[in-house]
Amino acid sequence: MKKNKNIFLGKKILIYGLGKSGISTFKFLRNKANIYLFDDNLKKNQKLISFNKISQKNFDAIIVSPGIDILNCKLSRFLKKNFDKIYTDLDIFYSYFDNESISITGTNGKSTTAKILHDVLLDQKKDVRLVGNIGNPLLSEKKINKKTIFVIEASSYQLDYSKIFSSKYAMILNISVDHIERHRNLKNYVNAKFKLLDSQTKNSVAFVKKNDDLIKKKLNSKNFRSKIIKVDTQKNNSFLKDIKNEYFLTETNKENLSFIFEISKKLKLKNNLLLKTINKFKGLKYRQQIILKKKNLIVINDSKSTSFASSIGILKNYQNIYWIIGGIHKKGDKLNLPKKYFKKIKAFVFGKDKKFFNNELKGKIVYENFMNVEFAFKKIIKLIKKDRSSERTILFSPSAASFDSFKNFEERGLYFNKLSKKYLNGI
Repeated sequence: MKKNKNIFLGKKILIYGLGKSGISTFKFLRNKANIYLFDDNLKKNQKLISFNKISQKNFDAIIVSPGIDILNCKLSRFLKKNFDKIYTDLDIFYSYFDNESISITGTNGKSTTAKILHDVLLDQKKDVRLVGNIGNPLLSEKKINKKTIFVIEASSYQLDYSKIFSSKYAMILNISVDHIERHRNLKNYVNAKFKLLDSQTKNSVAFVKKNDDLIKKKLNSKNFRSKIIKVDTQKNNSFLKDIKNEYFLTETNKENLSFIFEISKKLKLKNNLLLKTINKFKGLKYRQQIILKKKNLIVINDSKSTSFASSIGILKNYQNIYWIIGGIHKKGDKLNLPKKYFKKIKAFVFGKDKKFFNNELKGKIVYENFMNVEFAFKKIIKLIKKDRSSERTILFSPSAASFDSFKNFEERGLYFNKLSKKYLNGI
């Protein structure tokens, strides 16, 4: 029997944070344990334990939602004192289920890779569930049987708090500077990602990007029990010649595919079905999404981009780019774009951190500042009407968080789509 089987059964448990993850955890555990609930933002709810009573309870476990920063929240002092009792929904899942799981993390490409893999397994007639940061919360899935496979998009926040979770298959797609505000430094961020490998057994397999400096450095610093397959994302896979889907023309999405090809070998998937799935894959909303393609104009909505690293692949792939960029910059972020690409890009900067982006672009890419996205877009329309180039690209890839102007990247992406519809008619 698994060492940590059902360790939450009958225990006194505090669930902290009642977003999607917290609610699904409550519903899963409410008939299995003695549950208490707390949320920073639900002050007058009779179902919640009061702030003053929390310290009086001797909890066996505290399930913390990924979005909560334990160093900067209402229960910060309590959580520091009880750090060894902190778990996540990943841990509960691992405690109750023996199902095969494939966990995917990385700075960029997690959602896309997870969705591709889910679709691939579905087309191979597998009972597969897409969960975690994408799809449903892990503990909300129903009708699970022994053959059910879980494809889990795992964030650094989830992994950082997890204690016992282990995945038979793990992927680290890439690592670049991100979420430093939360993890405090790059070392902590890398360590959080590598918890996926730390927890694996000798019967597990990990797929990691071969040509990634931060991953290489971590691999060289310690030994891991699992079998590690280094995925060469720069290698031209023989499968690529049979892929007709233009979504996979970019460097970033080719890298995502490299991991799909590697795990498909391990899972012994049928190649003809694999290629069929990839060729019909439509991509996810606001992730390098081509929303208009006519004559010599391409318009791309990449609102999901929250760092320079997530924009670089697509900047390399297109010509004569009108790049709309801006928002709240990621701490420690750098524009590591080779010099040969500078001349084909004009940048249109908006949002709170214009000064940061100006400093990064200065001496590299011609840029202009705007009050908001719409003003930038209107200026681009004027320019492309005069531009007779054989290829023109409007790229909305902000390389920044959205919270200065929008609730999230989805709202930001939807807004850009509306602007495109409004101003591109007749072009």
